[in-house]
Amino acid sequence: MSGQKSAEAKSAPRVIKKYPNRRLYDTDTSSYITLAEVRQLVMAHQKLVVRDAKTGEDLTRSILLQIILEEEAGGVPMFTEAVLANIIRFYGHAMQGFMGAYLEKNVQAFTDIQVKLAEQSQSVTPEMWTRFMSLQSPMLKGMMGNYVEQSQSMLAQMQEQMHKQTEQMLGAFGLKR
Repeated sequence: MSGQKSAEAKSAPRVIKKYPNRRLYDTDTSSYITLAEVRQLVMAHQKLVVRDAKTGEDLTRSILLQIILEEEAGGVPMFTEAVLANIIRFYGHAMQGFMGAYLEKNVQAFTDIQVKLAEQSQSVTPEMWTRFMSLQSPMLKGMMGNYVEQSQSMLAQMQEQMHKQTEQMLGAFGLKR
């Protein structure tokens, strides 16, 4: 049973408590940590949850958004102003849920491609990488093709859902096409 308990402990998220003084406390290490250290945990694929120390409220999304904000403010931003403006426009829009799912699936597909490339590149020298990228290998084309297909499929689902919602709304007002 003790082996089972340790396996459960490993799958349980690491708990970070946020105190009113804005300090973050890592309950695993019994020490205060910085936002940069939380970012390192995320980068290491460590499951974590951030909770308000007093209320127990889940603050994980807020902390992750804060990390993204800091990343966007420093260095080279990932999102252009146009992309950010378009994301803002989806809040409160009927398609908000679909946009979130669309972005999530596309980021996951892109991550999967990155993992496959990393697995394939374990023994690749810089010279081989240069040649590989210049040839645009069939494997890369295949993975990107799958990514594009998934993206197109999700977009088609969104369009179909919009069409259904429009038909329902028109039907409710007695305006059928």
